[in-house]
Parts: sequence; structure tokens; C-alpha cells
Amino acid sequence: MIPTPRQQKWDIRFLELAAFIARWSKDPSTKVGAVIVDPSQRIVSVGFNGLPQNVTDSADRYEEKNKKYSMIVHGELNAILFAPRSVKGCTLYTWPFAPCSICASLIVQVGITRVVAPMCTKEPGHWIHESIERTSVTFIEAGVELALPTVNMLMQVKSEIS
Repeated sequence: MIPTPRQQKWDIRFLELAAFIARWSKDPSTKVGAVIVDPSQRIVSVGFNGLPQNVTDSADRYEEKNKKYSMIVHGELNAILFAPRSVKGCTLYTWPFAPCSICASLIVQVGITRVVAPMCTKEPGHWIHESIERTSVTFIEAGVELALPTVNMLMQVKSEIS
């Protein structure tokens, strides 16, 4: 579904907010931000990737990939977990790319109906492309809309907002 010009403006705003929230992550290699918004464009929750609350955020836990991947909570999941109410029917905005396939299953389970993320700009063959492909399949089968605007599209809409 092609979003209306009004919806595109909201999409830009919330993607920018997700990018800002991503900066809160202490992960030096990948900073992910997420914003959940209800159908009235009200923010329900935000999240970023990081270690669980009350767990020490030490540099060594982020440096060793196996340790990091076994401990980190993804930004999308943090946004879902900290939402003060149901997120059914909401839109999820993620930065810098679409949710991984595991998060996609959780997104479907909680009833989020639309996901917006910038088109992935990682080099071909990067692991995230395969994960986003699995995410796309999950969302298609579950009826979740996935919008992946390109950087050029984002810049065009942003210039129209200014």
C-alpha cells in the first residue's frame, strides 16, 4: 500500500525519532532504535538495543559477538516490552533497518499491523539481507505491511516537509 503524502510525513518524523533513539544504545557496532505508534499517531513506546536492565553494560560484553548476541535485547523487543498498553493495530518504526526474523515473529504475535524501516544499505551478502528476506515472508503471510522507503524517497519527503 502506498502511503498518502500526510502519512509519508509522519513516517519520516517517526523514522527520525527511531534514529535518534538508536543513539542511546551502547552497542558500538549496531545501534537500533524503535518507535511504536498508534493509529492516531500517538507514541505508545520506544526502545533501543542493549543489555537487560540491571545487567552491567561492560564493553567486553559488546566486543565479543557470541556473548553480545546471547545477552542483548533488540530495540523492537524493548519497545514492545515497555509499552504501557496493547500495541495491537499499531505501527512500528525501526532504524537503521527492518526487524530481524525473530523480532518479526514477535511483532506478528503482539498484533502490530505495519512496520516502517529504511531500505537496507548494507553491502550485498551482509547477513541482514537474509534476515530481512525471512522477515518479509513472515509479514506477508501474517498480513503485516512492511514499508521500506529508500534514502532518496526519505530525502524527497523530508525536503517537502521543510
